[in-house]
Amino acid sequence: MEKADFIHMVRMSEMASADDSRAYRRGVAAFAALGYAWVLGCLALAVGMLVWVVPQLLHGKFRFAWVWIVMAACGLLWLSLRALWVPRSPPQGVQITAREAPALFDALERIRRKIKGPPIHEVYLDDDFNASIRQEARWGMLGGARNQLTLGLPLLMALDKKRLLAVLAHEYGHLRGDHGRFAAWIYRTRLSWHRLHEGMQDDAGPMAVATRAFLDWYWPRFAAKTFALARQDEYEADRIAARLLGQDEVAAALTEVEIKGAWLGEQFWRQHWQGALSQPLPAGPYGALQRLLALPPEPAFAQMALREAVRRLSGVDDTHPVLRDRVEALTGGRPTLPPWSQRGALSLLGAQARGWLAHFDDQWCKANATVWKQHHARLQRAQERVRNLQSTQAGNSATETVELARLMRRLDPQAAVQPLYERVLAREPAHVGALLGLADSLAPQDVAGRLRCCEALWDCSPTHRWGAARGAVQALEQRAEAGGDYDAEALKRWRERVRQAEEVEDAALEELYDTPFFQRVTRHDLSAFELGELQAELALHRAVARAWLVCKQLRAMPQRRTYLLFVQLRGLDAQARFALCRRLESELELPGQVLVLAAGDTAALEDIERQAFEPVHAGPGGA
Repeated sequence: MEKADFIHMVRMSEMASADDSRAYRRGVAAFAALGYAWVLGCLALAVGMLVWVVPQLLHGKFRFAWVWIVMAACGLLWLSLRALWVPRSPPQGVQITAREAPALFDALERIRRKIKGPPIHEVYLDDDFNASIRQEARWGMLGGARNQLTLGLPLLMALDKKRLLAVLAHEYGHLRGDHGRFAAWIYRTRLSWHRLHEGMQDDAGPMAVATRAFLDWYWPRFAAKTFALARQDEYEADRIAARLLGQDEVAAALTEVEIKGAWLGEQFWRQHWQGALSQPLPAGPYGALQRLLALPPEPAFAQMALREAVRRLSGVDDTHPVLRDRVEALTGGRPTLPPWSQRGALSLLGAQARGWLAHFDDQWCKANATVWKQHHARLQRAQERVRNLQSTQAGNSATETVELARLMRRLDPQAAVQPLYERVLAREPAHVGALLGLADSLAPQDVAGRLRCCEALWDCSPTHRWGAARGAVQALEQRAEAGGDYDAEALKRWRERVRQAEEVEDAALEELYDTPFFQRVTRHDLSAFELGELQAELALHRAVARAWLVCKQLRAMPQRRTYLLFVQLRGLDAQARFALCRRLESELELPGQVLVLAAGDTAALEDIERQAFEPVHAGPGGA
């Protein structure tokens, strides 16, 4: 199913649910029954074939065709039983018991009694900033489940007890709700069909092919038809939590989780990995994280994170609504910065809390030892390059000065690099690298300075017009949202420029994807240091056996430095290969746009070896 068709079906389901919720649920139940009917029909057919043929064979009535019927029946029987019996997946994290954390289990029991829900059979502790309820089927798709709660250690650090209970009440709400049993059954069935669909993608044989054809048709439609129900279930879980702890408390918990989650992803982990500059061996993060999460986020960051969260729209990629929709459904108003939790809820783990901190610190260090050492070496190389550039600073070119500033910010995000960029721009007012670096180094409240950089980038670099226009719009919108004076005409002009630049960007992307990959390509133009950085980054990914890098000339945007990175990947399925390529695109620091392509998926390995020049990277066993 095409994504546009999926979105259309989701919207139709949402409208059907809004018009007549009962009729919508009956339709969902009927479509779920169709899946079960198909499985049970296949099972009955397989058993019938065996019941008919096997006695004939046992009585010595042999025909070659009957052997094929028996083989087909056995294959169909196996696939039917597999559909009904979805294997249990092992839970993530470490199981904790009521004896180890009595306060936590007492809190869960109080929530259960108030909600009148089923029991939580197992509780696990992991290192994610999250909490989730999972129903693990006991008897496959036919029913019965064990309820498993997974609670993230960072979440326990970030929220006080009352807000953590609000989060737990939301998760418990998935097991209860006004239509609890039906919603839980559909939720469990969604997971089962999803696992079955994913698990059969690589199966061969005529029966497997026929089964996969049905699943390819059925699963996307079942997911689309049940999307509205799953989305409603999230709102219902919020309402259940609000009835227990108050809507304001639940809204505050949702907002605090959103902002602290952004801080964790954007600031903490970057700061922690910066420690590799001076420490060759990894340091556990969770001891430091406990201390930092007890502090309120910086006001400027909190405002920015909230603004970004409020701008997001609920899509069809996730059944969870965005923060704005959830808070509006609860309170009728928009999210605002909450009073921050004063202390975490680690005490719910009892005397074992310190032991769990040490356990996850130790696990993290073991899991990241190799990558940490590689990162340490990479930062050391960057530091050495900074020393060399600083020693020749008086005679450095503009490009070398920009490189120095960029590396200084990599080693220390708070490094004072603005004078370096200003020095370059005093000599070369249209230096693109300096304009980009200066805009990034200016304080968020320096809207005038950011607008000057954006205007200069728009005039001197067609390649960066889209980014410049978006940056200007963001700066002006931030000033407007903060209640400050802003130029409404300028905002209108920059929004029009965004539209114009997007047209050019779309044409460039269309050309990049639609033209033969090896048309108008040349050798890469990376410096020795840039190439070393690329190789160090690729070395962090064991799945990358070899990699080739070329420059590609685009007619729609000839000024842009565009790179194609072909990677030969091993040991990954199609979904994992796609995910790694997208991750590399976001992480690699190349002096231009990069498109990462997996060998064999979009370009044959033989063509890459023949036309992409020599490899720039060869991992262990990839030579």
